[in-house]
This record gives sequence, C-alpha cells and structure tokens, in this order.
Amino acid sequence: MSRCLGLRRLRGFHGPHGFDRSVLIAAASVAALSLTASGCVVVHGEREVLPATTRAEAATALQEFTAAYNKADKAYDSSLDADHTTGALADIDTARLTAGKADSPDGNPRHAPLKLTDAKFTIPKKAGWPRWFLADAAGNKGGDSRWLLVFTRSGLDETWQAAYLTLVAPDEIPGFAVDEDGWAEAVPANATDVAVPPGELSAAYASYLKDGEDGGSAAFAEGPHTSAWRALRTKQSARPGLATQYIDEPMANGDYAPLALRTEDGGALVFFTTRHFERQTAAAGTSVPTPNKDVLALTTGEIRRTLTMEFVSNEVALAPGDVGGGDGEVEILGRIQGLTSAKGE
Repeated sequence: MSRCLGLRRLRGFHGPHGFDRSVLIAAASVAALSLTASGCVVVHGEREVLPATTRAEAATALQEFTAAYNKADKAYDSSLDADHTTGALADIDTARLTAGKADSPDGNPRHAPLKLTDAKFTIPKKAGWPRWFLADAAGNKGGDSRWLLVFTRSGLDETWQAAYLTLVAPDEIPGFAVDEDGWAEAVPANATDVAVPPGELSAAYASYLKDGEDGGSAAFAEGPHTSAWRALRTKQSARPGLATQYIDEPMANGDYAPLALRTEDGGALVFFTTRHFERQTAAAGTSVPTPNKDVLALTTGEIRRTLTMEFVSNEVALAPGDVGGGDGEVEILGRIQGLTSAKGE
C-alpha cells in the first residue's frame, strides 16, 4: 500500500557480534595511510573491504534517529532531525513537517512517539564511501509491517543518516547472503548479474509507469505499486471537468543513489528513489478543486486553472538474479511517497 505525505499519515543477519568500534576505526586508520619510501603519504582507505559499522553502533544510530524524529514530529520542526536524515527521506520528512508547522504553529497536537523494537541489522562489508547498513524493526505505527531504514554516511566522523524508509510485510523480506562472520554483501550499482542493475532501476521504473511493459527495459510484477497504480492513474486522468497528467523521473545520483544488498538466492534487494509530477488542469470556466491544507501549505502561486504537485518517492524492490540471461520480474515490495512542493497557476 502506498503511504503518501510522509510518516505522519501512515495508513501504512544477525551473526556473531562484530568488531568493537575502536577496532574498526583503528583498522580504517591503518589502512588509510601508508608511508612510501620517499616519505609521501598514500591514501588506501577506499580500497579496504570493511564492515560498514558495528552492530552496537548501528543500534545507537537507530535510537538517535528515532529520538530526533520524535522531537521534530512533536514540534513540527525539521531542524530537529535534519542531521539524521538525507536523500529521499529528508525531502519527504522536511515537507511534511513544513506543512504541519503551517497548519499548527505550536506543534503537533496529535503527536504519538514512534517506537521501534525488535531491531535487526544487515551490515554490508565493502570498500570505499559511502558506507551504509539496513535496520529492520517493528514499529508501533504501520500495522504489522516491518520498518526498513537504510542509514548512510561518507566518513567516520559523520552522523549516520537515514536515506530510505519503507514499510514491508514481514514475510516479503528476503534472506540475505552473509559471510562466515555475518557480514552482508553490497550489490554494485552497475551489477549485471541481476535482472536490472540497481543503478538503472529508478529509470526503468519511471519508464514503466509511463508506458507499461511496452516502453520499459525491465519487467515488473503486478501489484499495488505497478499495475494497480497505473490503472488508478488512468482512471483519474480524465474526470469530468478535470484532466490530470503524470510525469515520472528517475533520481539516482548523490544522496539519491540506489543501495542494494545481495539476497540468499543471488538476487538483490534494492532501495531507490523516483520523482513524480501530477498536473491538474480544469476545464474552461471551472477551477481546480481546492486541495487539502497540507497541499496548500506547500503551494506557491494562485490556484486557478492548474495545480502542479511534485512528489518524491522511495521504493524497495526485489530484483531476481539474472541466471543464464533470465528475464525475471522485479517486484516492488514497498513505497513511501510524499508531496514536496506544489504550484498553482
């Protein structure tokens, strides 16, 4: 089920203990600097394959995120959790808090603290930055779904930030490939051993939403975020007196880069981002229906004949392994979408 307008409106490997943080830092530091015979310093840290973090530090990052999120939600103040979010989640979260502040300047009268329990952490072992990990937890919001949060950072001294958040049914979360020490495997953006390289999935999904299977380079399984969403758009595109157009764009660079984990069966669980525009145009002599207060809070210009809304969406997909040139279907397991801006004309 799609969960629009951020978290406030949700109608939606373990292994042996890892290294101590001090050991990880020491290892990274030793690997990062070596002296040549001439006395020059050579940087090698980006070549060393290391666990992204310890499980203890991952647990602390999740706790710090939750505390910051709750403070920001209670006050409707995006500055209170800005240091703990990035990418798609930051866009969605900042917009919902901005809209909330406009509606309720004194804070969120319906605030209920988010509680995340039974956390499990999947930590890939990789070289270079950014390093990242997946937290999988039960939440007191969103029903029985598990909260999947991907944390990332680009240096040892940086704060772990949540870049992706999706909610997925427990039985849909795959098992991950791990080594003998319990560390997972990150799948590169350009991997060719899965149905769609993670780096191309955002563009493939945007193309599918526009043209269906006829215009896309990837096959997507039917479901609420694929065939059902396209059908809903078709139904809404030509209502009496109101035409609606849709534009879908990939977002795959910088803080929006996809992140993927190898699954036990050789596939990949991929977190990625897309951007969507919805333009409503009223028939001559009529006007666009007045949107709700959250939309109005994020709208610039005067709404007369048209309203263009911009959304950011983060998805998690299961891309099967491309064994023997197979053409397995990509399954979108979860999606959270939030309005980030709107313009009236």
